Amino acid sequence: MRYIKNNILCGVLTLCAAMSLSSCGDDFLKEDAGHKVTDLVLETSEGAEKMAAGLYANLRWHFGYEWAYGITLYGCDEFTNGADLTAEPWNTYDQRLNPLDCTPALGAANGNCPGVSALWDEMYYGISTANLVIARSVNVEDETNRNQFVGEGYFLRGYNYYRLFAQYGGVVIQNEPLVGEIKKDYTRATEEQTLNQVISDFEKAYELLPLKSPGNRGTAGWTRYAAAHFLAKALLFRQSERCSSWNQAYNKEEDLNRVIELCDEVIAARPLAENYSDLYANWTGIDCANESLSEILVSAQHGDDNVKGRFGNRTYNYFSPQFSNFSGGWVKRGAYIGEMDFQRCRPTEYTYSSFDNVNDARMWKTFKTVYGLNNIAFTKKLTDENGKEIKDNDGNNIIVYDREKVANDNGIDINAVPNLGDQGIIFILNKKDDPRFLDEDTYGTYGRAGQPHTFVNPETGKWVPNAFPVYLGREYVLNTYGVNGNPAQSNVFCGINKTADGTRTAEKGDAHRDVIIARTGETYLVKAEAQVRLGQYQEAIETVNILRARAQWKKGEDRSYYTDGSMAFLKADGGDNNNSTMNNNSNCVNGSGKALKMSEAYYASHLHKNTYYLSTGIEETTDPSNLQIESYRELPAEDEAILDAIGATGDYERMLNFIFNERTRELLGEWNRWEELSRAGLLVKRARAFNPEASGIQEGKHELRPIPQTFLDMLQNPDGSNLSAEQKKAMQNPGY
Repeated sequence: MRYIKNNILCGVLTLCAAMSLSSCGDDFLKEDAGHKVTDLVLETSEGAEKMAAGLYANLRWHFGYEWAYGITLYGCDEFTNGADLTAEPWNTYDQRLNPLDCTPALGAANGNCPGVSALWDEMYYGISTANLVIARSVNVEDETNRNQFVGEGYFLRGYNYYRLFAQYGGVVIQNEPLVGEIKKDYTRATEEQTLNQVISDFEKAYELLPLKSPGNRGTAGWTRYAAAHFLAKALLFRQSERCSSWNQAYNKEEDLNRVIELCDEVIAARPLAENYSDLYANWTGIDCANESLSEILVSAQHGDDNVKGRFGNRTYNYFSPQFSNFSGGWVKRGAYIGEMDFQRCRPTEYTYSSFDNVNDARMWKTFKTVYGLNNIAFTKKLTDENGKEIKDNDGNNIIVYDREKVANDNGIDINAVPNLGDQGIIFILNKKDDPRFLDEDTYGTYGRAGQPHTFVNPETGKWVPNAFPVYLGREYVLNTYGVNGNPAQSNVFCGINKTADGTRTAEKGDAHRDVIIARTGETYLVKAEAQVRLGQYQEAIETVNILRARAQWKKGEDRSYYTDGSMAFLKADGGDNNNSTMNNNSNCVNGSGKALKMSEAYYASHLHKNTYYLSTGIEETTDPSNLQIESYRELPAEDEAILDAIGATGDYERMLNFIFNERTRELLGEWNRWEELSRAGLLVKRARAFNPEASGIQEGKHELRPIPQTFLDMLQNPDGSNLSAEQKKAMQNPGY
């Protein structure tokens, strides 16, 4: 992938000469006089290739800051906010989510709240870049290269319009480069016109892009199959509930059969990875082999290059509980753990309950249920029988692990007091009706380190400083253990591992792993939904069963094994290379108060164990499991409970919601939940049912985002006059 990164660098540097990287209202779609540099570059095949490669940098923006989760995952059914309230308005739908960017002066918790203008501005920056590439690549003489570059331009433009349409509805369409001028008399296209523009761009990309990525571009090199996937999604969108006021003009069967045809093409050419873990958990380092899996259709490239745009990959911050805060000092954070505990995205009860915790391996290859004890939280100075401090030969106090205090404070036997490398935090992903967690404390009491408790893990014989079941007495309790005591803002939850990165050399350094934007696993679900919309319910089950077959435990598989991208820290533990910080001192200490090396802290932290058997209560086994569904009329128990909770009746409603349950199990945290729920008319119902914090959501309003006020305020009439309040209101989405 080095080739594509070098070309991204050249492309970005050229673009920097052509336009400002910072977007704001009066820079909307503007090209300044520096465009002449771009013209010169694009007159050669090599220059055009560099500019086309520069398009890929636009994808990185999506994963560089708080908007990564705020505009895609918040306010839905799968995730809610933790105790950190940086992007809270996007989750609660309160009055702060309005056409103005939410700043501390307007009620934001801090200055990092994602602005409603962020996606709007950045997508038009990408559209402006794509317009240049499409218009100027006609100078490239070689037809194959010309088709590739123009196809990439159409793909990025279609993708950016797709994101705009999914979030805002009808938007401004501008498909010609605006060279040396500032235009301010834009009009807003209808939803129909905007989505048809998306479909047109993806159709052209589908026609022009090659079957394989050229050169060494890796999965970043857009292909016909990437275009087919997004073209299928756009056509599915046209036949979805959000377009029901105008989509009667388009033949439903033709659109949906085309969706199925496109999906079949992708599925045939880009097969699923054999092991779900290979997509996310088995990440071994920068540009590792699993970043080039055939299943990956589009990814935002990151690596060890220095081209980050305004932001690098910050996604490792968002899915972890705040373990450094609640663990009582038993588990400390550092680059030796592949995540930062910013506790932005807290899974809801729905998310945990949607999985078959016995048979669905995806649950255990996604959720991180065990953190190793990497720091001795209680030490004392060694004293003699008279209470006098004992010193070593150099006159220093001798420090020892205060096991007695730990035992006495928690009412446990001193032999159960844990050591470095034992379990420091565990999450027990049990079911509501598990008899071991009903009326009696089978394993003792539970809590975080600040709450005395007696839980001793029967598998290890050791007390666990932080032990959290999902259910006790048929009640959901995981959200009650937080430090602030507020279940609506708990910092204690079981997070997911899809962004963990052990190559970071600083606690808050940028991550280096690619971010998957589209993969064949989703293609199956797009196909299945199209089949549901055609009334082909059993066929949809058969499609989903292929995904579920991969999710089954295979014969001989160790169900208690766990890993994630933290493994990239050390070559001896599966990483491709050693982290350059491995021999530095960490912030963790042993029972003598001596600092652990980073490599030692890594081994103490990353235990390669989960809580599968403790959570399920089944006997140890290496038999295969079965997730296959025989009939759409008899769905799994997890799905039936969800359908009952939202009152879904009738084959169509039940099956549509089933598809979205399966999307949770397959695609949890993969940056598109809000858009998909809004598209299918399920956002309000499912958010109300499963996200207690999304109490402000309103039907007929929150299926779309507000048009940014910065854009409306810069608009002018053709005569140069500013828009009136009535004109701005007419441009705005309903309810804002």
